[in-house]
Amino acid sequence: MSHVELHAGHAAAVTPAVGRVQALLELGICYALILLTIWTARPLQRWFYWAALAWVVATTIRSFHGRHAYGFCTTGFWRAAWVVAVAAMLSATGAILAEHFATLHVPNGPWDWVRTFGGYTVWSLMQQFLLQGYFLLRILQLIPNPRWASFTAASLFALAHLPNPILAPVTLLWGIVACTVFLRTRNIYPLALAHAIFGISIAVMLPPPLIHNMRVGLGYLHYRAPRPLHLSQSDHIVSTVACVIADAPTRLSARHALP
Repeated sequence: MSHVELHAGHAAAVTPAVGRVQALLELGICYALILLTIWTARPLQRWFYWAALAWVVATTIRSFHGRHAYGFCTTGFWRAAWVVAVAAMLSATGAILAEHFATLHVPNGPWDWVRTFGGYTVWSLMQQFLLQGYFLLRILQLIPNPRWASFTAASLFALAHLPNPILAPVTLLWGIVACTVFLRTRNIYPLALAHAIFGISIAVMLPPPLIHNMRVGLGYLHYRAPRPLHLSQSDHIVSTVACVIADAPTRLSARHALP
């Protein structure tokens, strides 16, 4: 038996038992609600957002088989910790380059960092749960090969970030790496931390007009830069939570913090 077959058997052994038809139905409805959220304008967007959230919660409870299956445990944490170190090193390198090219724009002080990106850090954990704990585990019921299952889950994740030309390829690459690491370690916490580091780094290192303030879907198309070169963090939006809602801002104003 090959290594891939052994790995696939191990993945199936710790994957929540969801029938193929049920898995396909849950995936299809969830992804459709996500896309509707991303590509619908407010106020209708809010209804699709809450519908998507309710669907994820309900179907997860229905097929729940313990925290370990979803990576909410301490086992495997240190085996996956290398992704955090790599994210930190890449982030530091990017910050040096951004400083050199005068595109680095960061909050003023620790409290501003928390107010601006604290919520996004929580969203990073939720995104990783959606990618691995929800999509990947169900895709494994349809595609037992872990490599193809990881690629499929990452592709869906990347497609949800269209038409952003930077976030889509970045999330495809990250999705493949994250799914592969998750299947080997079964721990979601290092992946969420690395996700937060990558997302925040992109947000503060690239000019918002270039990445449309990290928006995707309809929010990306409707973005209008406030001035030719916008480097102010006060109007910054971080919205790589495309698998939940297209424009989930982390502005400093609580008025803009609603989905």
